Amino acid sequence: MISNSCRYGIRALIYIASRPASTRMTGLKQISKDLKLPAPYLAKILQQLAKRKILFSTKGPNGGFALLKDPKKITLLDIVKTIDGDDVFTNCLIHNTSCACVDKQKDPCPLHNNYAGVRSDLIKVFEDNTIHDIVKKAGKTEILFI
Repeated sequence: MISNSCRYGIRALIYIASRPASTRMTGLKQISKDLKLPAPYLAKILQQLAKRKILFSTKGPNGGFALLKDPKKITLLDIVKTIDGDDVFTNCLIHNTSCACVDKQKDPCPLHNNYAGVRSDLIKVFEDNTIHDIVKKAGKTEILFI
């Protein structure tokens, strides 16, 4: 449903948010190593989040990434829309165009009625869960990083 890029972005934000408060910046190499993700690919994802003012980034020996927004205000929906766009929430399940929910002049596809509820539920899950919520639910477990 969401891309690997989006999953990696979510995992990285959870990782950064779960770091001790005294750790202002977290380096790309550290995030990449701990999450077992390729650094060049992860760098592109984190830069997308920085451009959208979710993360703060600096270059140099003491550089890295830090949350720019309060983790209580970063929803999964924010992350998905930043990395993947909103096609999963607006496009038809079968056709590569906007859903009849969005374009009222279109005829609904044969699965429209089945998928409309799923789409609404998915949006609600992504809207209702923040990075803070996920860190809090996971506690100190390593499940965040697997």
